[in-house]
Amino acid sequence: MKKVPGIALIAAAALLSVSCAKKADEGKSSAALTKETVKVGFVYIGNIHDEGYTEAHDQGRLALNEMGIATAYIENVAENADCEKAVRDLIDQGCNVIYTTSFGFMDWTLKVAAEYPNLYFAHCSGYKRADNVSTYFGKVYQARYLSGIAAGKKTDTNKIGYVAAMPIPEVIRGINAFTLGVQSVNPAAIVEVIWTNTWFDPAVEKQAALELLNKGCDVMAQHQDSTAAQIAAQEKGAFAIGYNTPTPTAAPKAYMTAPLFKWATFYVDDVQAILNGTWSSRAYWEGLDKGMVALDDLTANCAEGTAELVDAAKAKIMDGSLYVFTGPLLDQSGTEKVASGVKMTDEEVWNMGWFVKGVIGSVPN
Repeated sequence: MKKVPGIALIAAAALLSVSCAKKADEGKSSAALTKETVKVGFVYIGNIHDEGYTEAHDQGRLALNEMGIATAYIENVAENADCEKAVRDLIDQGCNVIYTTSFGFMDWTLKVAAEYPNLYFAHCSGYKRADNVSTYFGKVYQARYLSGIAAGKKTDTNKIGYVAAMPIPEVIRGINAFTLGVQSVNPAAIVEVIWTNTWFDPAVEKQAALELLNKGCDVMAQHQDSTAAQIAAQEKGAFAIGYNTPTPTAAPKAYMTAPLFKWATFYVDDVQAILNGTWSSRAYWEGLDKGMVALDDLTANCAEGTAELVDAAKAKIMDGSLYVFTGPLLDQSGTEKVASGVKMTDEEVWNMGWFVKGVIGSVPN
């Protein structure tokens, strides 16, 4: 998959002119939205019971319902023109706020948004914005760092596997943060990566996990929406770090913890801004301190002393005394990429395209 530019860039394609007056007239009126008139639509790449990414987003939708906000959703939408159709279907259902939740939905979101300048849109994990389109994501790399501490404390072989989805910066920075967390408590450990080029394909992801386990990895991590890697770890008597939602029942003998998104934090804030009349297009990217991401509770599968180390690191991340991507940082060849004491900028982290030392595997071109 094509790598994304930095978060600070607003691509020219995102600055779409409003040229279709007829479509504009079909949008909402200029009157401010209220709880009674707002209706929020969600476009999901998976299903709401996937025990992963889509289920996590849907928890945010349910939080809006609890506020008395009407919602609708379309699930299992492919990252192609099906997204455009889903957005239009939600508008036909009366939705005047639309959230599209996967990276590949970006351009389709911008296309429809240009025709409906009086509606509100936000796209998850992308980098293109417009006057009526925001972007949003969570600094889940912070929680990945904490989960790396748990993995680094647990491994006996000093070999940790990572089943990775798409070779885009979102996934790469997560692998790097996880590895830095591992190294903070176990400098001898390595993290080996296999790419699946999937977001949700349990069979492919399980096979990748088994390949890593057969190489001697005794802890598995993942960046996918299924629990297949966790199940594979349990079958092999190994341990696992989940992702997106708590899944201790999927592989109870293996599951240790998981980096989590708390999408309700953004959705409630964004809809409230619309109701307050204070909404404006933005690039929302928040972390532990804002409650946008978290680490799941540690299970009894974690090594003794893990909780104390995780709690200490979490407190430092939240008070700013620990910044995950602070130099010295070396790449896989041992070349210094970030000098000692230098903090990578948000844009540099967002656009990360290289692996830190300690990661085994490569970033496809």
